[in-house]
Amino acid sequence: MTSAGPGPELRPSAERPTGRIEAMRHLMMRHHLRDSFALGKQPFLYNSGLAGLQAGLTVAIALPLINLSPWPHLIGFGSLGALIALFGRFAPHRDRSRVVLACGFWQVMAVLVMSTTALLGAPLPLQFALLALSCGFFFFVAVTGSFGPPGALIFVFAAGASMGQVGSPTELLERVSATAVVAALAWMVCRTTETLRRPAPADRAFPAEPYRPIGHRLFAAGRIVAGSAVAIFASHAFGADHPAWAAMGALAVMQGSHLHISLNRALQRMVGTILGAILAWLILFQGPSLWAIICALFLLQFATEMIIGANYGLGQVLVTPMALLMSHLAAPHVAGAAMAPERILDTLLGVCVGMACAVLFSSNDDRRYLARHNAEKTGTQMTAR
Repeated sequence: MTSAGPGPELRPSAERPTGRIEAMRHLMMRHHLRDSFALGKQPFLYNSGLAGLQAGLTVAIALPLINLSPWPHLIGFGSLGALIALFGRFAPHRDRSRVVLACGFWQVMAVLVMSTTALLGAPLPLQFALLALSCGFFFFVAVTGSFGPPGALIFVFAAGASMGQVGSPTELLERVSATAVVAALAWMVCRTTETLRRPAPADRAFPAEPYRPIGHRLFAAGRIVAGSAVAIFASHAFGADHPAWAAMGALAVMQGSHLHISLNRALQRMVGTILGAILAWLILFQGPSLWAIICALFLLQFATEMIIGANYGLGQVLVTPMALLMSHLAAPHVAGAAMAPERILDTLLGVCVGMACAVLFSSNDDRRYLARHNAEKTGTQMTAR
């Protein structure tokens, strides 16, 4: 008699308790590599593109004004405020303003807390520990608040950019004010153009994160803190100047809802970052003017939102130069084309640590889900043959 489901040789591995070594074996199956570089459908591309335009428009308005103001050195922090326009693209019309406003608050808080820590003279290990805590905290906030893409990474990027030395309370106030003012502008741009956003069609809902009980969210946040801390301190031990990039690599991997998704994110972020860093090096090696960088940021922001939904790795090819250009704006005297190789190394370190921690801290349910997923994939391939 023929079984209706996967063959007998597949079902036991999917149902019995699965160890971490076996989970690693499952993750090394070839179909994961193919899935990581497949292009998906983008049924709501219009709203994603609109979010990219809203963020780009905020950049195009705010950064030239900051450059012409008495505080041109704050242009990097102004660019951080513009990023909140990316949030809430799939929120209902009545909720979009609330989501963007909440994200503006947390973006300002990320700058405020890390800059205050630096102003108080906290040693680097303490700043690193706080950065690791912020990875888990902002993951919890973003998931609980249903902020949607791009998620916690934006807040961690702001926190990492705020590390280092702060010379005076005035400098702290300037940083926070620049971020807050541009975030308010981003909120106004989103509010003014809200009527351009399309609602979800009657036959399908917008994409949304699956609901996670608070216990699951807290456990995932704790796991992210641990993995980010390992990545940050390892990056610092290797002499890197931007350990926050390693933290973001670990966070990007560990926030995946399933192990195979974490692996896909790891592969996509590695390959996308390598290609994006090469693109950033080519741009920065030319010594572009401020106006050229602003134009590049506008174009990259829009193009990223148009393609990242099809494949996360493809989006990273554009996200990476955008992040490096923003870092260059924040510190033009110390940052340039030399940042590109470090971005690659920090990202490779971060995603490797993140993937290792995702498996190490996985539950038996996580590993059994991976086994079932592999069984279904293998069964489908066998049927196709």
